[in-house]
Parts: sequence; structure tokens; C-alpha cells
Amino acid sequence: MTKNGISAAIIDLYNNEPNEGIRCIKEILSEAGLDFNHFHSRDKDEIPTKEYDIFISSGGPGDPFDGEGKVWEKKYFNLLDEINSFNAKSNDQKKYVFFICHSFQLMARYYNFGEIKKRPSKSFGVIPFKLTPDGKKDILYKGLPDPLYAADIRSYHVINPDTKVFDNIGAKILSTEHEEELDEKAIMSVRINEEIAGTQFHPEADPESMIYHMKQDERKKQVVEKYGEEKYVEMLDLLAQPDKIKLTRKTVLPNFLDEAKNKLNLVYS
Repeated sequence: MTKNGISAAIIDLYNNEPNEGIRCIKEILSEAGLDFNHFHSRDKDEIPTKEYDIFISSGGPGDPFDGEGKVWEKKYFNLLDEINSFNAKSNDQKKYVFFICHSFQLMARYYNFGEIKKRPSKSFGVIPFKLTPDGKKDILYKGLPDPLYAADIRSYHVINPDTKVFDNIGAKILSTEHEEELDEKAIMSVRINEEIAGTQFHPEADPESMIYHMKQDERKKQVVEKYGEEKYVEMLDLLAQPDKIKLTRKTVLPNFLDEAKNKLNLVYS
């Protein structure tokens, strides 16, 4: 907990798989001046209580349905129930949640705003994503170009948005896939309300984390087979450009945290 009383929790869904995502999330929280606790959810059934102010729910490997019936997932969705109930009843103090990649797919399951399917092929690399009109106005993307560039690592996607659900809960689609040849463009980010949002891509990723992934033989082969050697080299070059993944890393999660801190400071001051 920081001296102003704001507390944060990392919900780690990597299932003990080696990753760079948690390091990046920790660095962003530290840069924001926030103390935090780290909960190993899928492998140790650790779920924070609702007493925290800010929750960052991470990416992770595998099928977004593989937690069905397991202790950790029941506790995870119970926490979301408690957060939504708290926010609905509280006029001033709110809880803030950000979902990343695997968590974004769980978010889609929880709110039932789209169809979750396995992709025809895995997506991996530094990819452009298109902002919607709502995305262009959202604080998350303030300072980013359209399209924005971000790290994308996934085998599943959320497609076919249910407009009735979006209308009923007041949610907004903020960004989508950009590739012209795609018949079904995935939803890449959603804002549920002022306190809750998520991205299918990895806004926390920095060049170091992506270089780690892209140097792995399996990952390199995946990119080269799908896009070609030239595209692979281009993706490595994008990592060094200040207006691509570096800018996304400096913008999306920091903007979310700054907005949450500004509102929470009014409560704790």
C-alpha cells in the first residue's frame, strides 16, 4: 500500500510458465509509485480479496476454458462479482481492473460480450491494431497513433461482438485487428465502464520482452512461416522504433493507472 493508501494486486495467470509479462507489469506499477502484491492464481489458487483498489490480471498460456470447474477460476469470477457489486453500490470509492490477453478472454466469458474461439493459426509478433471511434476518444490511447503497434501472442480470439450485451452494460469496443485479409477481425480491447477495461494484446510488453520471445526457435519459425523472413526482420526493427511498441508500453497501462490514481486520491485525501 502506498503512503496515500492506494493498493494494487497482480493476478498472475501464467500457470508457472516462464514469461516476461509479470516483470513488465511489476515495472509499470513501480513506475506509477504503487506498491503491489503478486498472486499466483492458476498454479496456486491464490486470488486477492476485493480490499485492493487496483487489479491487473495478466496474460497466460492455453485455453481460456481450461479453468472451468477449478478452484482458482471459481474464486476469480467470485472476485469479479464482488468488484462489480462494490462499484455498483459505492458512489465515490471504486475498484479498478485491467485485463490482459488470457485475462481478456476470461473477461469476455464473464461479461459474455463475444464469441471465444481458437484461431486458425497462432498470432505472434509486433502487430498494428485499429482504433475504433470510441478508442480514439478513450484515455487509454491518448497519445497513441492509429493504428497503434503492440505485442500480440495468442492462440485464441474474441470475435462476433454481441451488440445487445454491449448496449445493456454500456461497454465499448476500443480497438480491433487491422489486417485487411482477415474475414473475422478480433476484438482487441474493450472498456466495460470507467473502472474496468482490457486488451487482447500485451500493452505491458517492452522491446526486451519481445526480443526474448522472438529469439526462441519456435517463435521465430512461427513468424517466418506465416509472414516470411523479411517480415520477421521488420518486426525486430519495429522493437527499436520509439513510436511503436515502446510508445504503447509507455501509454496504455500508465494512462489507466494515472486515471485510477487520480480518482482514488480524491477518496483517500
